[in-house]
Amino acid sequence: MPVEPSTTPVRDVFLTFLKLGLTAFGGPVAHLGYFQAVFVEQKRWLTPQAYAELVALCQFIPGPASSQVGFAIGLQRAGISGAIAAWAAFTLPSALLMLFLGISLVALELTAYQGLLQGLKVTAVAVVCWALWSMARSLTPDYRRRLIALLAAAVALLLPGVFGQLGALLLGALLSLVLINPVTQTQDDGQGLQINLSSRLAGLSAALFIAGLVLLPSLALLSQTPLLTLSDAMYRAGSLVFGGGHVVLPLLHAETVNQGLINADDFLAGYGAAQAMPGPLFSFSAFIGAQSGVLAAAIALVSIFLPGCLLLIAVLPVWQTLRHQRRLRQTLSGVNAAVVGLLAAALYDPVITAGIHQWQDALLALVLLGLLATGRIPVWLLVPLGGLAGYALL
Repeated sequence: MPVEPSTTPVRDVFLTFLKLGLTAFGGPVAHLGYFQAVFVEQKRWLTPQAYAELVALCQFIPGPASSQVGFAIGLQRAGISGAIAAWAAFTLPSALLMLFLGISLVALELTAYQGLLQGLKVTAVAVVCWALWSMARSLTPDYRRRLIALLAAAVALLLPGVFGQLGALLLGALLSLVLINPVTQTQDDGQGLQINLSSRLAGLSAALFIAGLVLLPSLALLSQTPLLTLSDAMYRAGSLVFGGGHVVLPLLHAETVNQGLINADDFLAGYGAAQAMPGPLFSFSAFIGAQSGVLAAAIALVSIFLPGCLLLIAVLPVWQTLRHQRRLRQTLSGVNAAVVGLLAAALYDPVITAGIHQWQDALLALVLLGLLATGRIPVWLLVPLGGLAGYALL
C-alpha cells in the first residue's frame, strides 16, 4: 500500500490529533483502532506493517501505549515538534476537562446520558472491529500467521493484564522461528517502521529517563515540597506501568491516596469521570494534580507522560538498526501476527463486553461498521453519529 511522503506540517499533525483527542472514546485499545483507521487507512501516513511494528514496540516498553504510538506518529511526520504537537492535541481536551472537574469537584450526573455513553461504547466496538479486519488482512495473510494470532488471542484472554499481553507477544516471537520461513516471509520491502533519530538524542533521552527515576525520589524526600512529591509519584507511575490505561490504577492509588495527595473518595470519583472522557486515561493525572491548583495539574500531567516518551525516543534508533536483520524480521512477522491476536482479544474483552448488552447494541454496531467500511465516513464523524444514535435509540 503506497504511503504519503513522511513530511507533514506541524499544524496538520496538531489538527489531525486534535480531532482524535476530541472524539477518541473507549480507552487505549479503541485508540489504537482509531489510529489504524485514520493514519493507515485514510491518510496513509504509515503502512500496516509499520503500524504493527510501532504498536508491538510500545507494548514492550513501559508507558501509555496508545499515547506513545501517537507521539511516534507525530515524530515520524514532523520531527520532535510534530511529536509534541501530536501528544498535546490528543491529550489536552481530556486533560482540560479533568482539570476543570478537579478544581470544581463537580459531581457528574451521568444517569441522564446513559444512552449517549452507550452509543460511544458501541462506536468503539465498530472502530476496533474494523481495525482488526484491516490489520488481519495485511499481517496474517497465511494460515501459519493466523494460527499465531489465534494462540496469542487465547493467551491474552486467559491471562488478562500486562503478563498476558507480553506473553502473547513473546509467544508470537517464538512461534515465528518454527512456523515462518525467514526468506520468503520476512524480506525488508521498505514497508516497516522508519523513524530516523540521532544516537545523541536517543542517549540524552535515556539519560533523562534514568535521571528522573533516580533523582526525583531523592529531591522529593529532601525538599518535602508537595509539587516535587507529586511529580515523583506521577513519573514513577508512568515509568513502571506497561500498556497504560486501567493498568495504572493500583499504582496511582498507592502513589497518591496512600501518600495523602488526594482522598480516596475524590480519587474514585475522578477515575469514574475519566471513563467518560475522550483521549488517554492518563489525563486522570490532571484531576489528581488539580487538587493543589493549575500548576500542580500541569506538573502531574507532564510527569506521567514524560518517561514513556523519553524511553520511546531512546529505543527507536536501536530498533531502526536491528530491524533489518533477517532473523529479527522473521521474529517480527510473528510478533505482528500476535498484535492482531491481542487486538482480537481486546475486541472481545473489554470492548464488546462493555459495549454490547442487547440486540439493539449489536445492530447499531453493525450499522456503524458498515458506514466505516464504505470509506466515506471519517472516524471523527462516526463518533458523534454513534453517540447521538445511542442517545436517541438505546
